[in-house]
Amino acid sequence: MSEVYGLVFAILGMAAVISLSGIGSSIGIGISTMQTAGVLSEKPHLYGKLFVITALPGTQGFYGFIELFWIATRIGLFGGIPKIPVNTGMQLFFIGLGMGFVELISAIWQGKVAAASINLVSEKEEESGRAIILPGLVEIYAVISLIAAILVTSFVTAGL
Repeated sequence: MSEVYGLVFAILGMAAVISLSGIGSSIGIGISTMQTAGVLSEKPHLYGKLFVITALPGTQGFYGFIELFWIATRIGLFGGIPKIPVNTGMQLFFIGLGMGFVELISAIWQGKVAAASINLVSEKEEESGRAIILPGLVEIYAVISLIAAILVTSFVTAGL
């Protein structure tokens, strides 16, 4: 019976990482898209230069999906109903929760930085190459969180 609770905790970890990262990406893209829409209303020729900057905050949602898939794969969820010890399930829950919060916060801040970069490009079109680097700096921490979660998940599930 305790293996059922372990599975429940693991699934809650997957739910936390996908939900929080998705919410963050939605908010971040909302921020950057509003700024892009304002710029494009007066300078529609900048669409190509602004598209990647606008879309960058969406990557955190993909990172959350990668970790969800990694947890599901590591516990053998695709092969049936796995038996997960409670302590392992709880560890997976906290991994998902922790990574989810990092992705949530980094996506929102990346949306804000992207909006500032979009303003830069609207004033100085030739700065589009440099402007994409600024939200990329926030991206570093989202990627570090993903890598850390994958490593810790692998360690936690090594004995399964």
